[in-house]
Amino acid sequence: MPDLFVYGSGLAAALVLGICGWGASVIARDVSIVDALWSLFFLLMGLVYMLLIPETGPRALLVFVLLTLWAVRLSLHISRRNQGQGEDRRYQAIRADNEPGFWWKSLYLVFGLQAILAWVISLPLLGAMALPAPLGWLDALALALWCLGFAFEALADRQLAAFKARPESAGQVMDRGLWRYSRHPNYFGEACIWWAFYLFALAAGAWWGLIAPLLMTVLLLRVSGVTLLERDIGERRPGYRDYVARTNAFIPGPPRRAPGGDGDGR
Repeated sequence: MPDLFVYGSGLAAALVLGICGWGASVIARDVSIVDALWSLFFLLMGLVYMLLIPETGPRALLVFVLLTLWAVRLSLHISRRNQGQGEDRRYQAIRADNEPGFWWKSLYLVFGLQAILAWVISLPLLGAMALPAPLGWLDALALALWCLGFAFEALADRQLAAFKARPESAGQVMDRGLWRYSRHPNYFGEACIWWAFYLFALAAGAWWGLIAPLLMTVLLLRVSGVTLLERDIGERRPGYRDYVARTNAFIPGPPRRAPGGDGDGR
């Protein structure tokens, strides 16, 4: 089981980062800042775990390197994406539902909540780093799955950013590249990454970290990911209904024949 002092220190670090992010959001009047902080919560906790665990092995170093690559790339991507865009409409809705006083309520509704969620999801990182079992075939499988997930997430983000940068794409549906096979290939990649981190933990004997990839998958599918983003997108982009009819929501697969259409329905 995890070292409670080390694990608790990770929570303390995440909460401090959350408070700092909250302060910046109050000044900017934009809680979208938390999106860029999300992956940095994990990077900070991973660093705390590495520093406080008495004895680490090659798995711990490998996991920390992979964690750093994922966290820095995702944070930079979200920061660039959100620059100059104002507060995300999801947070605008939360703000409207919690006025007056959202400026201080966001401390626990947004930043505190995400810090705690990240802390729970960080369990496999702690398990993989704290138990220095020898590297084996399960680590190789974890690395392959991580590489698949990272490639999916990074390429999908790049393809979508290039699509949105073209003026003629306004109001259109992105259904090219990886987005032809999944409506949310970036989220599929994210899920693969966290299942890979769990496999690293499992290889170290930390089976108890299973709640982390399960929770992350639920968040991506049912809470802050697929379900939330698709709640009203059909109203804003009429072509999205046809896209839904022919394209898997999450796990990539060949496009389906849309009703009344031909080929893949595009």
